[in-house]
Amino acid sequence: MKRALLVGVALLLCAGIAGGLLRVGIVVPGADGAAWLGRATTHHAALMICAFFGTVIGIERAVAVKLRVALLAPLASGLSGACLLLGEPGAGAWLGVVAALAFVGVNLVVVRRQRAAHTLLLLAGALAWAVGSVLQVAGVGPAAPLPWWFAFLILTIAAERLEMTRLMRQGPEVAFLLCAVLATMLAGATWFALSPARGGLLFGLSLVFLAAWLIVFDVARRTVRAHGLSRYMAVALLGGYAWLAVAGVAWIAMAYGWPARDIALHALGLGFVVSMMMGHAPVILPAIARVKLAFGPAFYAPLLALHLSLLLRLGFGSDDFSLRAIGAVLNAASIALFAATLAGAAAIRRMRQGAMPARRTTR
Repeated sequence: MKRALLVGVALLLCAGIAGGLLRVGIVVPGADGAAWLGRATTHHAALMICAFFGTVIGIERAVAVKLRVALLAPLASGLSGACLLLGEPGAGAWLGVVAALAFVGVNLVVVRRQRAAHTLLLLAGALAWAVGSVLQVAGVGPAAPLPWWFAFLILTIAAERLEMTRLMRQGPEVAFLLCAVLATMLAGATWFALSPARGGLLFGLSLVFLAAWLIVFDVARRTVRAHGLSRYMAVALLGGYAWLAVAGVAWIAMAYGWPARDIALHALGLGFVVSMMMGHAPVILPAIARVKLAFGPAFYAPLLALHLSLLLRLGFGSDDFSLRAIGAVLNAASIALFAATLAGAAAIRRMRQGAMPARRTTR
């Protein structure tokens, strides 16, 4: 079932990217006039955050808890995305609620097994996903679920980074400070539904403070001086933290009426979250897909492409729509290049393993 879910995840990612490109006027070749493409554009955020990332994180958590029933969450989120693309938004929204609530149940199991600050943050992230999905079903507004869905991803990442701070022997005040920042973020998400300006201001401030916390306390500040995979992961993380700060400033700018929506959403969704994905994928993918990778310098190429394309899109493209569109295409290309890099790394690892017995027999 996991492999079928991973194939579905790849298709949902492609659909979400295609919908995002159409938002900047780029039509994927061969999809012109396709009904699903218009739906992918309408439901771009739900496809990328809930259907794609929700399913990937759900699979990873199911593998961690080693319970087959835990696969209900990623199965429901994947089906939710499929329903959105097939023109069944009501069913898709309700399946999103089912997925989020099932994921809450999985994280309750995690907390029961290990009650710690980082596992409680994982549970809070699952609850944030559920709140956002309920708001979607309630039809409060297309923007109201966004802070909660982003909070789901941010809390999940923050929980993992908090767990890693034990390597730096940080005191309990460090975890308390992080929890205070994340509580401010959730307060901003709550306020956003009532007052987008004031809620957006609080949400943006929390992102800036979170970026500062990560830069100061995260172990990546040390491992960036290491070698190999450790350095690559640290570079991806630190680059993501910089974009998180940019996203926070952009959310604040939106609160004051500035046209910074594209910067706020994509500095957070692409610059921070996708950079985190690229950094962690060489470790997570072998765990959930049972695929071993041969790490090499080629992994830096898609990471560099992502950050440069974001500079073009969100920097130079902020006042030039054509440059914004080119940047969006290059964003998509960087993700495609990363997928190709993963496939190549897996193929190289298989070839190396296949060659080992041959070398032994010739001795």
